[in-house]
Amino acid sequence: MAHRSGFVNIIGNPNVGKSTLMNAMVGEKLSIVTAKAQTTRHRIMGIVNGEDWQIVYSDTPGILKPSYRLQQNMMNFVDTAIGDADIILYVTDVKETSDKNSEYVAKLSSLECPVIIVVNKIDLGTQEQVVELMSYWKQQVPKAEIIPASAQEKFNLESILDAVVSKLPECPPWFDKDAFTDKNLRFFASEIIREKILLNYKEEIPYCCEVGIESFKEGAERYDISAVIYVSRESQKGIVIGKGGSALKRTGTQARLDMEDFFQKKVFLQIYVKVDPDWRESRKELRKFGYEE
Repeated sequence: MAHRSGFVNIIGNPNVGKSTLMNAMVGEKLSIVTAKAQTTRHRIMGIVNGEDWQIVYSDTPGILKPSYRLQQNMMNFVDTAIGDADIILYVTDVKETSDKNSEYVAKLSSLECPVIIVVNKIDLGTQEQVVELMSYWKQQVPKAEIIPASAQEKFNLESILDAVVSKLPECPPWFDKDAFTDKNLRFFASEIIREKILLNYKEEIPYCCEVGIESFKEGAERYDISAVIYVSRESQKGIVIGKGGSALKRTGTQARLDMEDFFQKKVFLQIYVKVDPDWRESRKELRKFGYEE
């Protein structure tokens, strides 16, 4: 039997469950998941292997109208994902307004590659809502296969997998069969810290922060990691650190415990906070953080 392999790129609006879906499909927590918009900033690949097939999923940032260079680069990841996909997984849910960012929905009908539309979070809606939404999306993108699911509850993921595998092109595997992502350990260390920032701080703070890994030393017994949280203003630095360093200590402890669970090894973690007013607009800084080529 011929081997099938392809890039299955996940796109959709913020907070519809794209990252939760990819993590569930891959079986690993590769993308951070919070209730805040713009949680995913990078394009993150997760690889799933069968005996005669390989799926390379890509999680992408939620679609938005850019306000600064960082967001423009995030949308470049989305546009690239649309352009190089073998299959598009467009994720919507039972709560979002159907015409949000409608220009991307219009693109789906013109794509040559197969499109699967996942109506996610059906556990939050009624059966009538789900049937109505499936009919709506079939009218919007007639060639697409529409699948209702709940990534959070892991409901109907088998149907998504079967649909994806059936549409993969004949191709040798793109990655080694034991690979599960294209990202390195430094990337996941920074993302784990950024997830804790999203969870622990309110209002604009998470969107003004970026995490850089200054050093990552792999020892026999533990990983020694030194990280920097970059903020845009001096006042934000004080908030991130907190009174007597309490907020930063809480964030660091939570991140260390998650890293130890993810890496399956002890972690010694040091986190510092620096002010960098231009990091969201500077090409040099964005390149350092992996947002520019």
